[in-house]
Amino acid sequence: MATDKQNEVKVSPLGEKKENSSDGGLGLEILQIIKESQQQHGLRHGDYQRYRGYCSRRLRRLRKTLGFKMGNRHKFIGKKITAEMLSDSRYLLMVLMEAERAWSYAMQLKQEANTEPRKRFHLLSRLRKAAKHSEKLEKLCESPRVDAKTKLEAQAYTAYLTGMVEFELQEWKRAMEAFNKCKTIYEKLASAFTEEVAVLYRQRVEEISPNIRYCAYNIGDQNAINDLMQMRLTGGGGGMMAEKLEALITQARTKQAATMSEVEWRGRTVPVKIDKARVFLLGLADNEAAVAQASNEDTKEHLYETLMAECRDTIQAVREELKSEAKQRERSSDPESGKVSNLQYLHSYLTYIKLCTLVKRNESMAHTLHGKLKEPAADENKRGPRPQDLIRLYDIILQSLAELSTLQGLEDDHTFQKEVSLKTLVYKAYRCFFIAQSYVLVKKWSEALVLYERVLKYAKEVQSKAKTLNNSLKDLPDVQELIAEVSAEKYSLQAAAILDTGDASEAPSQLQVNDSTPLCNRLDTFCLDPTLVGKKPSLVPFPPEFQPIPCKPLFFDLALNHVAFPPLDEKVEQKGKGGLTGYIKGIFGFGS
Repeated sequence: MATDKQNEVKVSPLGEKKENSSDGGLGLEILQIIKESQQQHGLRHGDYQRYRGYCSRRLRRLRKTLGFKMGNRHKFIGKKITAEMLSDSRYLLMVLMEAERAWSYAMQLKQEANTEPRKRFHLLSRLRKAAKHSEKLEKLCESPRVDAKTKLEAQAYTAYLTGMVEFELQEWKRAMEAFNKCKTIYEKLASAFTEEVAVLYRQRVEEISPNIRYCAYNIGDQNAINDLMQMRLTGGGGGMMAEKLEALITQARTKQAATMSEVEWRGRTVPVKIDKARVFLLGLADNEAAVAQASNEDTKEHLYETLMAECRDTIQAVREELKSEAKQRERSSDPESGKVSNLQYLHSYLTYIKLCTLVKRNESMAHTLHGKLKEPAADENKRGPRPQDLIRLYDIILQSLAELSTLQGLEDDHTFQKEVSLKTLVYKAYRCFFIAQSYVLVKKWSEALVLYERVLKYAKEVQSKAKTLNNSLKDLPDVQELIAEVSAEKYSLQAAAILDTGDASEAPSQLQVNDSTPLCNRLDTFCLDPTLVGKKPSLVPFPPEFQPIPCKPLFFDLALNHVAFPPLDEKVEQKGKGGLTGYIKGIFGFGS
């Protein structure tokens, strides 16, 4: 909270500059103010509660500065901002902050409504409140004291919030009209101002476009679904729109799932009775095509993550059915209990899809990192990719391939096992190659050379085994390219090792030592030791080493057991003869 308040102090003077107009009228940079406030106060991380707190604090400061008090400490007296009061643009800013506060609260409730559906009613109430405040701002901007740009921005802001309300109410036609109005105004503003100012307006237009296309689809425009799918490939439409788009795709697949009854894999046809599995398998080809058409690595990574998340959910649904099937088998004595059931085979197929997707994703990441590894470092202070990063990716790939070979129902499929072993050899070769490169970085030439020889061994083994399996290397990295790269690396490694050996042989001639022997132990040897003039010179061994000293002798009285003590019987008897008389004498001191 302290950081927020420090940032507010920095933002407020900037906001005051944006509230002045060049033509003498009142002006307010509505879109610029809200965008900068949102980015600096929580919305960069999706923290709407923090932004709502900022709006409340700024609203309170504005009221205090302008003397616009709502009663006193004991009683609330509501006051409205009228057009006659517009002597300062901060009155417009107050209404804008009220609208932003209500909107941010609505977005916070939207995040919480995923787990608590009852909060949706409160969400709609807050959105309507935000739209009401924006309409009030638009009416105030109709005053002749306000400049034309602020009037247009207020109209666009009102249209945006009205469209958001109608969008949540699923009134698609009215929402589309409001969003189109907002888009038209911002496009006009973008064309009327310089490039620096127009960037914000264009960004807002890009944010609104997915909502307009989604509304068009729900109204009945079938061409809009193609536009939405294309936006999904390019990474457009984030936040609320991304959730709506995923729900739309799932809905379309669910309609098609009724026609799907079975799937064929590895020569076996399996009936698919689980609806979630039907929906996933229908969209599998579309998802793979979307990954292939992805324009950048971030979009491809997002699509891979989405596909894997859907696959995990489907596997969980099949696993629940497997538990109930196992209970039924226990009750009835099934003669074919040892055979892999159709449901178990479907589970193996889904697990195969998940593991293959994981392999492809990690291979794509490794390919990107390998390309960056070859590029020269642009910034020396910034840490770039290292061979160790690729080693970790190939470890995950090999682990996934090991799980593939243990899938139930495929133990006797020798072709499948050979394909998995061939893929394992390819990725082992690449992993071994990057381990060798990590050794090159630390100048361990012999270890790196041995590993390069191992890479060539794996690559030749792959080439010999691939002749028996047709099309096995189609989806795998190019082994021939790896062999050529290893051959080049071997020659450069040998040259670097020779140069490094030559440098090492010249070192003794300089009479420099860097050992840790203290100076007092090598006084008879002359050498140049740069550490003696440093901060921690090694002069004497400290702390000193322990030296052996003679220990204190221990004495044992061994003769005590052989000593005969004199008898004391006579003295004991004399004490006994005194009787009562001696006792009395002893009391009064007569016997002393």
